This record gives sequence, structure tokens and C-alpha cells, in this order.
Amino acid sequence: MARNKHPEETVNLILDVAFRLFMEKGYEHTSIQDIIDNLGGLSKGAIYHHFKSKEEILMAVTDRMTEESNRTLMEIRDRQDLNGKEKLKTIFKASICRPVQNDIFTVAPNFSNNPKLLFSLLSDTIEEVAPNYILPIIEQGILDGSIRTEYPKQLAELIILVANIWMNPMIFGNTEEETYSKFMVFSEMMRGFGLDIMDEEMIERIQELTTIYQKNK
Repeated sequence: MARNKHPEETVNLILDVAFRLFMEKGYEHTSIQDIIDNLGGLSKGAIYHHFKSKEEILMAVTDRMTEESNRTLMEIRDRQDLNGKEKLKTIFKASICRPVQNDIFTVAPNFSNNPKLLFSLLSDTIEEVAPNYILPIIEQGILDGSIRTEYPKQLAELIILVANIWMNPMIFGNTEEETYSKFMVFSEMMRGFGLDIMDEEMIERIQELTTIYQKNK
């Protein structure tokens, strides 16, 4: 086969096909061969030239899906009309209510079977989300008086680890009832820090995402 002179187009084609198959069949039930069969003649080598595994394809698909969402989170972080506490509530609501989450929870794998993906999520939570989005908001909240803590970095990590990991049905396979119970504990924890920012709309949305994930496992 001739050398591909447009690698970016090849990558986008692989991701488009993989995303469609993940949505139709689920990540666990989609094989590399399934992706190859839908690439219009591209070889297995063409895939492995860009991606080392199906896990890497999923991470690339997810990164592409969340790129726009991250810009939204950045805009909330940088708003001038909200105090720190209000920003924290807004950023949490935006994170779970954005429509792309439906797609993420539809294509998501069982993380207990994919340790590499789980480690990637943990790393992203601690190294990207906590310092770049949550910590600046907490630091602003300390300055404006809406958040009280002597340990902003640790609080940022705790909040996002609980939200992204402990409450995540993709990791622990939570039922709707278990998700509700974890949400209520999380809400109580946040109130203990003076952050009464969780509401009924958020719990309903988290339960909805749990149902989407359980249905497509």
C-alpha cells in the first residue's frame, strides 16, 4: 500500500470509525479488527503506526470529545462575575451536565479491566484537573472569603478525586442507588467545608449517566 501522505486525515478517520463502533457496540465489544474492517482498505499497520493499542484509541477519542468541554471549564474558571464558591458549583454542574458526557458514558470501558486507562484517569485528575481548574477556584475563594481552608491544594485534590474516581460508576460499577448514596455523602462532605454547592439537578444527572453506562456495559 502506498505511504500515507496525510497522517492527520488517517488519525481522524480511525477516531471517527472507532467512536462510531464504540457507540454502536460498546468499547469492550469492539476489536481492533472491527475498526480495521471499517476503515475502507487501511491496514492494521496503519492503525498501529498511530496507536499502540485499543486503549490508546479510546483515550484519543475521549480527548477529542472533551476538548471543547475543557475550554468551557477554563471560561468558568476565568469569569469575573462569580466568587470562588459560585465558580465551584458552576464548574461541577457544567462538568456533569454537558451533553458530551452522554457519549463518554456510552463508549466507556470497565476501568477495572483496563488498569492503563484507570492510571491515566488518576494522573489526569491529580496532574491536570485539580491544579488547573479546581485549585485556582479554591484560591480565589479563599481571597474573596467564600471558601475557608488552610490546605487549598489538598482540598482541590480531595474534591476532584472523590468526584472523578470514587463516585465514578465506570470504575466501581455503581447502581443508581449506590450513586445516590455516594452523592449524598459527597454533598455532606462539601457542606462540612462550607461548600453547599450540590443540588437536586446534579444528583438526577449523575443517576442518568449511571444508567447510560450500566445500559451499555
